[in-house]
Amino acid sequence: MAEQMKKLAKETAIYGVSSILGRFLNWLLVPLYTYVLESSADYGVVTNLYAWTALLLVVLTYGMETGFFRFANKNKEKANKVYTTTLISVGTTSLIFAISCVLFSSQIGGAIGYTEHPEYIWMLGFVVAMDAFGSIPFAYLRFINRPIKFASLKLLMIFANISFNVFFLVICPWLAEKAPALVNWFYNPHYGVGYVFVANLISTSIVTLSLLPNVFVDKFVFDTKTFKKMLKYSLPLLVLGIAGIMNQTLDKILFPFLMPGDKGAAELGVYGATSKIAMVMLMFTQAFRYAYEPFIFAQHKDKNSLAAYADAMKFFVIFSLFIFLGMVLYLDIFKYIIQRDYWEGLNVVPIVLFSFIFQGVFFNLSLWYKLTDKTIYGAWFSMIGTVIIIVGNLILVPVFSYTGSAWSAFVCYLVIMLVSYYFGQKYMPIKYDLKTIGLYTAVTVLLYVISLFIDTPYKVLNVGLKSVLMIAFITLLVKRDFPLKVIPVVNRIFRSR
Repeated sequence: MAEQMKKLAKETAIYGVSSILGRFLNWLLVPLYTYVLESSADYGVVTNLYAWTALLLVVLTYGMETGFFRFANKNKEKANKVYTTTLISVGTTSLIFAISCVLFSSQIGGAIGYTEHPEYIWMLGFVVAMDAFGSIPFAYLRFINRPIKFASLKLLMIFANISFNVFFLVICPWLAEKAPALVNWFYNPHYGVGYVFVANLISTSIVTLSLLPNVFVDKFVFDTKTFKKMLKYSLPLLVLGIAGIMNQTLDKILFPFLMPGDKGAAELGVYGATSKIAMVMLMFTQAFRYAYEPFIFAQHKDKNSLAAYADAMKFFVIFSLFIFLGMVLYLDIFKYIIQRDYWEGLNVVPIVLFSFIFQGVFFNLSLWYKLTDKTIYGAWFSMIGTVIIIVGNLILVPVFSYTGSAWSAFVCYLVIMLVSYYFGQKYMPIKYDLKTIGLYTAVTVLLYVISLFIDTPYKVLNVGLKSVLMIAFITLLVKRDFPLKVIPVVNRIFRSR
């Protein structure tokens, strides 16, 4: 079992290079946007449209990524046939979607409030279509255990996106002032936020082309029988995925309707920017997910698999709480990531962080219905969460603005996490170490509450006192579950003695 945990940790670390480092680099776009874009309302446009694209990406993959893992692992001799069947299916629907976005961009733009910029619609339509199609070759790389290539291509997209954002938002305005002849033929200084979407389109196109060698790995065969089985398995995951991503993005989609006008757009920009500070937690969750999903299917037949799943949950929660404390205790430092005008929204960061922890635990718990082919339960759980999100936003946003959105998400993930745990223990009982999880959670909350009373006139002293709280948590971690002599690199010191 120790070897299983080491393998999972190693692959989580490698996938984390692309997920955590990549998202961190993307995270650095937040200060760029908050400092360069004309107003928080412009960042509200970015927040709103990327919420739409996240939702549409789930629709266009319709659970086939997980379906591919399930059926490729069931019969590895026919894995390539499953792969090409999945590629043809997702590729066809993605192409139809992209063409539709071009043909109906004006109508779609008018319906969601972007009448003056229909090109935003077709640009993001192509981005979503390419991302949906590319998710299958990326899944194939995970299936054949090529995490380094996976990470390299993910980082290529990130670096390309950042480079083109800096080019259009920083370099081009400077050149337009100093040497206008160089950029006047293609650059419009008044296009502003539109260049965020141009940069995304270019970077996604580059990575899609780079994935082509992993697309043509075998003769293309569309197995109708396999496809029907995959659809039966994956469509409930589509409902699960839609409801799940709506739980993450629906507040940002609903917000302009609940708080219309420039004020609503500005407050959505504040919410979007401050929520980005909490993205470190989502980075860790995503990295864990990339490694964990292939892991649970591969380990399913192992007699020690249930114990391995329990250990994975315990360590996930411990490290999530460690990240939470690191973020909230040093929020006075992290807040400089965004421009001062956005600081009014910092109160939502702890709420959003805990929402991400609940979301990660919910993903860990999802293994029981994926392995027992009861994926319909996951769909029901997420739909419950969606109802909570909708009702919570309808009631709270008009009164409390984005703080109401944050609390709605908190309650949503708390409820579906608890419900999933209850049914999981009924259909696939796993002895999770609730005592350890509860201890670390209680200590984390206690240390956070204590930190709220640390408010001296001296910022350096505040950071120092909060560091004492962080050291207390680390001390508990080392003494109870992570002795220094078992930590890689550090353990060499103990061996030398």
